[in-house]
Amino acid sequence: MLDKNGNRNPIIAQPLYVEGLDEASNVMVEVALTYNDDFKENIFSYVNNINTIEGGTHVTGFRTALTRVFKSYGDKEGLFERAKVTVEGDDFREGLSAIISVKVPEPQFEGQTKTKLGNSEVSGVVQTTVSRVLEAYLEENPKEAKYVISKIILAAQARVAAKKARDMVQRKTVLTGGGLPGKLADCSDRDPERCELYLVEGDSAGGTAKQGRDRGYQAILPLRGKILNVEKAMEHKIYENEEIRNMYTALGVTVGTAEDPKALNIAKLRYHKLIIMTDADVDGSHIATLILTFIFRYMKELVQNGYVYIAQPPLYLVKKGKDQEYAYSEEQRKALVTKIGGGKDDSVTIQRYKGLGEMNADQLWETTMDPSRRTLKQVTIESVAEADRIFSMLMGDEVAPRREFIESHAKYAKIDA
Repeated sequence: MLDKNGNRNPIIAQPLYVEGLDEASNVMVEVALTYNDDFKENIFSYVNNINTIEGGTHVTGFRTALTRVFKSYGDKEGLFERAKVTVEGDDFREGLSAIISVKVPEPQFEGQTKTKLGNSEVSGVVQTTVSRVLEAYLEENPKEAKYVISKIILAAQARVAAKKARDMVQRKTVLTGGGLPGKLADCSDRDPERCELYLVEGDSAGGTAKQGRDRGYQAILPLRGKILNVEKAMEHKIYENEEIRNMYTALGVTVGTAEDPKALNIAKLRYHKLIIMTDADVDGSHIATLILTFIFRYMKELVQNGYVYIAQPPLYLVKKGKDQEYAYSEEQRKALVTKIGGGKDDSVTIQRYKGLGEMNADQLWETTMDPSRRTLKQVTIESVAEADRIFSMLMGDEVAPRREFIESHAKYAKIDA
């Protein structure tokens, strides 16, 4: 169970285990849950060992029980009243990690991928089973109960602040219409399927990209240095960040749908290619990772719809006389030295590009922005759980897991001359 916490710190000593069999329906319930110091909910649900990625009635029953029991305990102890905050369902699940597994004799699956449980009787069984064990746990462990209630109160306070910050983003995006970010160099085409938005590191590279682009369908948004690390920030701080607000406004997206107040609304998305273009060095990789962390946490829908890409600028220009070719890796550089210079570094001129701003506008166009010659890597998600673990490990507060990862992967790193 603690593996599902990833690199987060648990705030209760031991995970709570729930088990029960409802004889009337012959439904078997197993639940393991704990709370950590993170801001997000991580629930993994299974029916007859099938991963129900769309949830279903077993997840609904679990959430209902969790909310009801903690709300009842907090009200009885006067904890919510003293905090002067109104709690909602999501507040009870912030920092929650849980595994829900049920055995159902005749499961009925719904949803697009048939991975959502539809049996109505399961909800009540799970709710009753979880409530019984959780109520006893809170009464027997008042110290841990107050830790979790404090976490819930903090979540409610942060939610109110985040809503205010989201509303500011909404108003700027929806009401001002043409009020696009001042640094955005927009394209003239208005068909999202043909339009591309490049997120570029810094004004220098942004200036080069603006000169080298095709103004018809390519837009450029320079970002100021390293954006906020959203893995370590409270939600309201994220929406208050200028660079992040500029991204929302430029893309034309808003936060909140009829189904989920925190989901990304992409109905008015202005570009169907969002391209991260950073320098080909360590700083550039860090900035790209910061942007990807933000997108995974707050704009995952863009990845799921296939709209996010990473540009691959060249590392080297290898020249000899009138012959010249670009190398995108150390292996390509060595091959070009052999091809153009007969294998000798001193028969050829090798220019190392450490920043996009070092390239001429025409060079950036022909190597990185021209659709007929560029290399774009599409960002996809194979496993949400594994992606969550990696981002938490790389960008979170815990140093030890990150150090271990770096040490174990250092042998794969390459240092360019």
